[in-house]
Parts: sequence; structure tokens; C-alpha cells
Amino acid sequence: MSASDNPFYTALALILGMDSDLIDIVVLSLQVSLVAVLIASALALPVGAALALWRFPGRNGLIVVLNALMGLPPVVAGLCVYLLLSRAGPLGSFGLLFTPSAMVIAQVILVFPIIAALTRQQVEALHHEYAEQLRSLGLTQRRMMPTLLWDARFGLLTVILAGFGRASAEVGAVMIVGGNIDGVTRVMTTSIVLETSKGDLPLALGLGIVLLTLVTLINALAHAISEAAKRRLG
Repeated sequence: MSASDNPFYTALALILGMDSDLIDIVVLSLQVSLVAVLIASALALPVGAALALWRFPGRNGLIVVLNALMGLPPVVAGLCVYLLLSRAGPLGSFGLLFTPSAMVIAQVILVFPIIAALTRQQVEALHHEYAEQLRSLGLTQRRMMPTLLWDARFGLLTVILAGFGRASAEVGAVMIVGGNIDGVTRVMTTSIVLETSKGDLPLALGLGIVLLTLVTLINALAHAISEAAKRRLG
């Protein structure tokens, strides 16, 4: 087999040549995942911190549910969003189904419990460590929240990166609610599935290489942040 007939070499050529189809798919994937992670983080960080600081009836049940949702099957999340956004659903009038917005909603549902649950663990650990000092300063739980979130910022950055890795590698939910429409909702994971089924291995391999590189960089960055935090905090 010559180099020109080898799918791997063709895939590398697509990447190095900045193939327009490949770039469009990658850009859309990053846009959807970044927006989803930003929204999920804005919601999950205060929720996780609140669960760590406040004691109220049903708190333990909420923690159990949140931890269970960390393993929520993507297809189940996609199905729930589909039912909400379909014409017969309560949000069907907004016309969001089979749009990038629907994909963002699905990814937010998947990422939110991960960030919230891990945030609770980190903030709760810090709260136990500094409880006496915080009480001596007369801080209420509400005033403790931003202080502890800031103190845990390095660990929380790692948590957010983990959420981004989950979002960017997701396929089931975004395929259900996005429809894998060319040029509209086709992202890296759904494209890999489609192109492989069509036999277009070069594009599938090219996207797979980009996705694997992205996930590797995310994990490397998370590790670097964790190590930097350990050196800084001793």
C-alpha cells in the first residue's frame, strides 16, 4: 500500500493541510463544549459549595443523587433533552431541537453533576481544615463560600478541565439532540461515527487524532495545574 492509499497518512495530510471540513467540525465541537462547560461551571460551583457548607434536611439525599448523576448515561441525558425540546415537549415552541443550543443543553446536564460533586468534596475538605479560623473571623456560610472557592481554585480548575474532557468526548447525547446535520450540528465524535460507517476512514482518523490530542492536552494541563498547586501550597 502506497503512502497516498494509507488512511493514516491521508488523515495526517487533512490535518496538516487544514482541511476546511475538518476545521469546521473541530471549531463547532470546541464552541459547543466550551459554552456548555462555562454554563455548567457557573451553575455547579456555587451549588457544590452550598452543599459543602450548609446542613439541611435532604442534604445527604441530594449528595447521593449528585454522585449518581456523575455516571449518567449520555443517551439517557440526550433522550430527556429530546423529550423536552421536541414539538410535543414543554420547550418545543423554542425550536431548539437539532441545533447547537440543544447540544449545549445536553452537555450541561452531563457536566454539571461532575463539577458540582467534585466541588462539594474540595470545598468541604477545606471547610473542615479551616473551620476554626473562619469561625473566629465571624464569617457566615455565605461569606465563606467565595473565600473557600478561591482557595480551592487550582483544584477546581482541574475539575472544570475534567468536565470539558467529558463534554468534548461525548457522542450519544449530542447525536440524539443535534441530529448530526452537516455544517450545523456535526461535531468530532458524531462525525467519527458517521464517517466510519460510510467507510471514509481518512476523515474519521483525522478527527480521531485531533480529539485524542485534545483530550491528552486537557489531561496534561490538569496534571500541570495539580502539580503547580502542590508546589505552591506545599
